[in-house]
Amino acid sequence: MGAKILIIEDEPGLVTTLRDRLRKHGYTVSAAGDGDTGLEMAMRTPVELILLDLMLPGQSGLAVCEKLRKAGSSTPILMLTARRQIKDKVKGLKAGGDDYLTKPFQMAELLARVEALLRRVASSPEPAPTQYQFGSIAMDTRSTEVTRDGQPVPLSAKEFQLLRYFVEHPNVTISRDELLREVWGYGDRPPTRTVDVHVAWLRQKLEDDIKNPRHILTVVGFGYKFAG
Repeated sequence: MGAKILIIEDEPGLVTTLRDRLRKHGYTVSAAGDGDTGLEMAMRTPVELILLDLMLPGQSGLAVCEKLRKAGSSTPILMLTARRQIKDKVKGLKAGGDDYLTKPFQMAELLARVEALLRRVASSPEPAPTQYQFGSIAMDTRSTEVTRDGQPVPLSAKEFQLLRYFVEHPNVTISRDELLREVWGYGDRPPTRTVDVHVAWLRQKLEDDIKNPRHILTVVGFGYKFAG
């Protein structure tokens, strides 16, 4: 069975054409006709490639792309749009798109770009795990879900990103400067207790005893360490 491709496109005729041609080349194809459904499908079911129209009912293609990237998805995204201006292409690539094709396009060119993106994925290093378990906590970075004893734990976007950074760097002492740089994107450390506050919030939601945490440990004078 070929690679799984998700088409998020609201033009029924184009969807039919794309689906037929891609299936003839051995790909497994699913489709969504609006941004909301497309985002839900992309988050729920793993695929190897997404063909994403930028102008969609509901959420725009740019919004879908940005949310997928913020959720940690590294699935290649080939953006499709009728807009020809360079600024629109730049917006799409900055939102996290991997390639950009302007409508109308030749099917041969689309197939060539699909093959190129899939080859790039095949030659990439093994992706990081998307599911983690520590104590009674389960975390799925693909669906952005965290549960404790099977019950959902509501986390803000930044709390989730901070927890993800911790679980991806277990048993390593991480400085506040590193967290501010890698999670918040600050170039220079500002005079803020942002990291400490967010760590305290995570502990309240995840630790059995916040005064004696088991998972997110304080390393006095240095920062924090995640102990799964």
